[in-house]
Amino acid sequence: MIIHYKIEFHTDWHCGSGLAAGADVDALVVKDENGMPFVPGKTMKGLIREAVEEIRHLQGKDLNDTELAEAFGSEVEKEKYDVRRGTMFFANALLETNEYDAIVSNKAARFMYRDIASTAIDNDGIAKEHSLRKIEVVVPCTLHGEIHGVPQDLTDEIKNSFGFIKRMGQNRNRGLGRCTIYSVSVEKEGGEQ
Repeated sequence: MIIHYKIEFHTDWHCGSGLAAGADVDALVVKDENGMPFVPGKTMKGLIREAVEEIRHLQGKDLNDTELAEAFGSEVEKEKYDVRRGTMFFANALLETNEYDAIVSNKAARFMYRDIASTAIDNDGIAKEHSLRKIEVVVPCTLHGEIHGVPQDLTDEIKNSFGFIKRMGQNRNRGLGRCTIYSVSVEKEGGEQ
């Protein structure tokens, strides 16, 4: 099965690239070859797996289910930990094609971002020395993604897990990344709905 979903960001968000922009910005968002933002499939995989496990925990179900391990992947103990790939594939979540193409063709990708600054404050209400930090964020937008190879038995659980994901990315506890994820459609592999 293929699940199509959309992420509607209500606030600025930051999925980090691990890169900085020299002395100007401490943390840049992940971007594609055209400088456009996206949410990596591996980020969605982790969030959805955590949400499915939380739902199962609340329902009193077994979290060491082999079905979950086969679908999401698992660590296999050998001499060192190894990872077994799951049957599901999580594509990156992107802007809609028309919107994406319009922004890229008009060289307007820079308008998708802004920088925000924060600093640590001491007990006297004074900024701590050398604590100023600037990060790049993406303005609120809507992204679309797909999950391929979803076992039919897990389809409803994965769709239900979307409601458990309320924020994503860095600084979630400070108001960034507030979002709603919706299931758009489910189809069988090969295009049949």
